[in-house]
Amino acid sequence: MPPSTIRIAHLTSAHPRDDVRIFHKECKSLAVAGYEVHLVVADNLGAEQQGGVAIHDVGKRGGRLARVAGATRRVLKQALALDADIYHLHDPELLWVGLVLSMKGKAVIFDAHEDVSLQLLNKPYLTPFILKIAARVYSAVERFACKRLTGVVAATPFIGAKFRTINPDTVEVCNYPILVEFSPSENWDTKPDEVCYVGGLSGVRGIRQIVTAMSSVKSDARLNLAGGFSEADLRIEVQSIPGWERVNEYGVQNRLGVSQIYERSRAGLVTLLPIPNYLDALPVKMFEYMSAGIPVIASNFALWRGIVDENACGLCVDPENPTEIASAIDYLLTHPAEAKQMGDNGRRAVLSRYNWLNEETQLLDFYRYVVSTHVH
Repeated sequence: MPPSTIRIAHLTSAHPRDDVRIFHKECKSLAVAGYEVHLVVADNLGAEQQGGVAIHDVGKRGGRLARVAGATRRVLKQALALDADIYHLHDPELLWVGLVLSMKGKAVIFDAHEDVSLQLLNKPYLTPFILKIAARVYSAVERFACKRLTGVVAATPFIGAKFRTINPDTVEVCNYPILVEFSPSENWDTKPDEVCYVGGLSGVRGIRQIVTAMSSVKSDARLNLAGGFSEADLRIEVQSIPGWERVNEYGVQNRLGVSQIYERSRAGLVTLLPIPNYLDALPVKMFEYMSAGIPVIASNFALWRGIVDENACGLCVDPENPTEIASAIDYLLTHPAEAKQMGDNGRRAVLSRYNWLNEETQLLDFYRYVVSTHVH
């Protein structure tokens, strides 16, 4: 079947319509390949056509419980109205929606962005006993559902290996950067003495240690901080750390804003704490820093150290040790030629391996397989 005759619907009740993986990478790539692509979201921003993708909004009401209980039902209603050939789910709470669609004879793909059962073990607002029960229950539900779906798209090799034991039709599509989105600065020598952290701001992502490190740097370093705090109380707490006086706070930025922050920074930090869900993750920010030609300061997890050392593109530190983070920042700022070489090395690695073009091929090949075997 030619792609133009295939209708695809990506479904999310939790992610924003401009989510980089869902919209800018997967949906746009499928649209360029000729498929009719729809994206169902729940954000109260209305319907629109963007980048060759038709966006449908089912509305947003209340908090997390309302999203899980209400938005998922509205997503299902919109999904049924679209009568797509292939449905691509992006949230764990949509697994039941996938089962309903599957029972109606539709091809259904689950996109495993994270290992949710591991993620549940690190929720700060639940007791360890409840967390263990929740993780086991979710694992059982996930296994039951994904066995019955058409296939799984996994965001990392670690997640792919897990889901391949559940559903053999599993493909890895890593969240590597779009090449044209970021590029090295042509003005390295005139960059200010600034480093950056771009992404979600939470305790497990190491924000306390990063800001504390800024109080220990011996250079004139400042931190360009972009992203939203997970909790208002955390922002107040972090602002009381002495290193905050060296922070340039930018808040949540669009893609152009992120690019401009990389343009003025001499290094990028990705010092997530060593919780199980992060040890085998492939943080997109690390590869975006590399794509932008700036060296990375990364957590010294075995997987991450292997990437950084193999490509000589930065330094690895103990993410729980602010003194080590500060020393890495000082080293890169006081050795600009070496830092630039690390940035150039990272850019070369992205051009050859860690880029969306390579992953797009995996995605499109998988869709061709699903069309040939499950769409009639």
